[in-house]
Amino acid sequence: MSLQIGIVGLPNVGKSTLFNAVTRTQNAQAANYPFCTIDPNVGVVEVPDERMVKLAEIVKPERVLPATVEFVDIAGLVKGAASGEGLGNKFLSHIRQCNAIAQVIRVFVDDNVIHVHDNVDPKRDKEIIEAELILADLETVSKRYDLLVSQSKTGNPKIVAARDTMGELKLHLETGKLAFNFNDGSDAHREAMADLHLLTNKPLLYIANVSESECSMLQKNPAMIEELKAKIGIAPNQKLIPICAKIEEELGALSTEDAQAFLADLGLQEAGLNAVIRAAYDTLGYMTYFTAGVKEVRAWTINKGDTAPQAAGVIHTDFEKGFIAAETCGYEDFVACGGEAGAKEKGKLRIEGRDYVMKDGDVMHFRFNV
Repeated sequence: MSLQIGIVGLPNVGKSTLFNAVTRTQNAQAANYPFCTIDPNVGVVEVPDERMVKLAEIVKPERVLPATVEFVDIAGLVKGAASGEGLGNKFLSHIRQCNAIAQVIRVFVDDNVIHVHDNVDPKRDKEIIEAELILADLETVSKRYDLLVSQSKTGNPKIVAARDTMGELKLHLETGKLAFNFNDGSDAHREAMADLHLLTNKPLLYIANVSESECSMLQKNPAMIEELKAKIGIAPNQKLIPICAKIEEELGALSTEDAQAFLADLGLQEAGLNAVIRAAYDTLGYMTYFTAGVKEVRAWTINKGDTAPQAAGVIHTDFEKGFIAAETCGYEDFVACGGEAGAKEKGKLRIEGRDYVMKDGDVMHFRFNV
């Protein structure tokens, strides 16, 4: 299961700097003028997971394959983007297939870095971006609504119901609300939006690009993050991750050991990338299980609540179709017992069937027949 996060924001908020930092590349052009990113930049990042190190120490595999996240950095949006202003609506299409959207909001103040609106106002910037996403979705929904109005003239009850639901969604967007808040989990709402790929129906994360001193203070004081969320207009149940893009850029050029020392010197608990990925997993309801053999130790991303056959299907669809059973051991037990042999000897290796609900960190070996 792949995880793709689209990075959006106004020009010159630090999107491309952040992208270069977290992907450890210089693929995204970062410059002090608007619209320096034209085509979307795509980078694949390994998911940091200390459990992989422990598993590799025990199993000593030929290779270690962490889970990955794909970041998509698109051109900076401006007011009117949905109607073609700036680089226009076509760049919004680059994030329609993403699992989640991360909006980078500039909080730091630096007169040497141009702001497209001449002053730093995080709340205004957030509202501009969300308004453009809503307008882009409204265009999509309006087209579908007009089509359903025409088709409903036949009197088909199913089409009439779909038309009415689409009309409700259209009105919802017209009042400036995100599509995500329209979806009440009902079949009617879910089916109405299933194939529209609405931008505002995706889980939304917020990344506050702050100064170095602010980053340290915010990481140490969760209450300050809540205060910043309130100031920007972010709901209490939504994620806001404070990051200093300049620090992340410097970290990207260091070895793992040097990066840890650098973070400690700055009084930071972890790299911002780790927090972003963890927030994305949590928001999307993802978790990780492992396979651990002499050929490879590998992390696999699945949905919370997935059963053993569904987890097997992430490796290959044949594994799910021909699922027989799963040899299962919790990560902590696997490490404590020194591996599979020790876990089996101490009765910690279990045989689970089709109804087994996966747990984060499970170490699995699937039995299947095709």
